[in-house]
Amino acid sequence: MTAGSRGDVAPFTGLGHGLARAGHEVTLVTHSRFAPLAARAGLGFHALPVDPRAELESSRGRALHRSTTGVGKLVRVVAMARTLAVEMADELVTAARGGDALLLSGSVAPLGHAVAEGLGLPSLGLNLQPLAATREFAPPMLGIGSWGALGNRVAGIGLNLAVEQVFAAALPPVRSHLGLPPMGTAAALRARDRQGWPVLHGFSPRVVARPRDWRRGLEVAGYWWPYDGDEPLPDEVRKFVDAGPPPVFVGLGSATVPDPARVSAEIVRALRRAGLRGVIQRGWAGLAATGDDMLTIDEVPHSALFPHMAAVVHHAGAGTTAAGLRAGVPAVPVPIQFDESFWAARLVALGVAPSALPLRRLTAATLATALTRATRDAECRARAQVLGRHIREEDGVAPVVEAVNALRR
Repeated sequence: MTAGSRGDVAPFTGLGHGLARAGHEVTLVTHSRFAPLAARAGLGFHALPVDPRAELESSRGRALHRSTTGVGKLVRVVAMARTLAVEMADELVTAARGGDALLLSGSVAPLGHAVAEGLGLPSLGLNLQPLAATREFAPPMLGIGSWGALGNRVAGIGLNLAVEQVFAAALPPVRSHLGLPPMGTAAALRARDRQGWPVLHGFSPRVVARPRDWRRGLEVAGYWWPYDGDEPLPDEVRKFVDAGPPPVFVGLGSATVPDPARVSAEIVRALRRAGLRGVIQRGWAGLAATGDDMLTIDEVPHSALFPHMAAVVHHAGAGTTAAGLRAGVPAVPVPIQFDESFWAARLVALGVAPSALPLRRLTAATLATALTRATRDAECRARAQVLGRHIREEDGVAPVVEAVNALRR
């Protein structure tokens, strides 16, 4: 069970496929627009209401652009998500009735855990970000630097309480319907921690090591990759790639921007100033470029595309960051909101990106400078290649299969 944008869904298609290969019957429960992803991976599917793209393009979704800070945007997102959680609650219960165990992403875990408890089902958390509080770094979703050991932990606890508040209106009727006693959101969070509720994290320990102060039951499994089925590059993309030196990928994933035409123009000028060809992914931001040295694409599997790139410019979402690391190519992270600044900082710390370039500071000049550094620094490329090789050797699915098998004992 998961909710959110494509990046909150796609990794679970590969994980689900791996669980199916291990003998489990898997149903992906998420928004209806992602049904084709489940079908491609050979998974069952149960649709949740709400179209995340429509929400981002609505008036309340566009209002997110009025908040420039991570905290400000988070407040707006929590307010919007409270309404959406109520809309999804009944369908989560309906979907759960057909299962033997619930695997819950961080975006639905507080509500899903109550559903599992009410139906007497075992459950397991599956997080794509390190959401639990720790002294070692500030909460990724706030997009801030370290506040020191104590400040980081306090901020992490506060963020988790805020996330629980997303479900404050949806949880009481679900608990009542399933015969559970009333419980506040803060008490529910403490109860999961006391029980040592197991949560596996879908990122590489080479990228974010397991914090030493995490409680028992919180583990780092390794990346879960979208199921792409070894899909080859489309002919148009293959011809473009083969027609000259390796191009640069530019994409902002499921992020939206207030002025797509301006951002697109700055990107094209930057690429040409750096003497580079570009593959521009339209994405939810609506980017586009024209010219013999530019190719605009829609959805193309990152696993097929990224290894052919000289560098990847992206919003530093968890999934796109992972794909660039696996491909072993340098990055220019352009964080926009929430945890993207966290992953961008990790890329810089790992030495596979020259620097982070937040979208608000992106101009033709700043991006051209970053692209020149990323594509001409032999040490950066070598580090990216070595890290990519290590990540490709990891198996993030195996720990989840083991944990699911343990649930059934």
